[in-house]
Amino acid sequence: MKTVIQIVLWIVCIGLGYLIYNSVTGPIEFNKTKQERFAQVIAKLKDIKNSQEAYKTVNKRYAKDFNSLIKFIDTGNYTITQQRDSSFMEFDETYQIDMLKEVKIIDTLGTVSVKDSLFKGDNRYKNLAEIPFAQNGEKFTMDAGFVEKSGYKAPVFEAKVDKSIILYDQPKTLLDKENAEIGVDEVNGNSIAVGSMDEVSTSGNWPPVYDKKGEQ
Repeated sequence: MKTVIQIVLWIVCIGLGYLIYNSVTGPIEFNKTKQERFAQVIAKLKDIKNSQEAYKTVNKRYAKDFNSLIKFIDTGNYTITQQRDSSFMEFDETYQIDMLKEVKIIDTLGTVSVKDSLFKGDNRYKNLAEIPFAQNGEKFTMDAGFVEKSGYKAPVFEAKVDKSIILYDQPKTLLDKENAEIGVDEVNGNSIAVGSMDEVSTSGNWPPVYDKKGEQ
């Protein structure tokens, strides 16, 4: 009987030890996994942002879907221009004399491929909609349109993904805590997003630390 009690106590001690160890290491491993996965997702969202800004430069609006955006990257071109100052003499009807008139002249120098400019021979743009680490083929959600600001209709877009898709295999308690995060060093809210459908902004909701990682 004494032996049985000792075995039970050892099992209880081992169980408690595991729970204590897991309560300490669990959040550490979660944060490590989160940061690694978030970094790759944010890099993808930056590609989407850069592609949308190129689309807007040419089309004066943002693409509503990935098919349109990817097709534009494949075939689109930037027009390269150069601005220079010039002047000439022109007869002034008021003063009845020739007067110097200064103007700015914009010269078209040629075009450059959007694909080469943004991705430099890399074909990763073809999978722009695919979410890193998604287990069921989920895609980024994206929309575009216009918002009225001070009587002017400004183009806007937003692309985002729920954190639960990226952290699908993580403990629910830690995921719930992550979704409730609010802080300057955290990705606030339950999704990672770039742009906004309500404000004229192309910023992402991630902290600067992820931008620094991308520069390294």
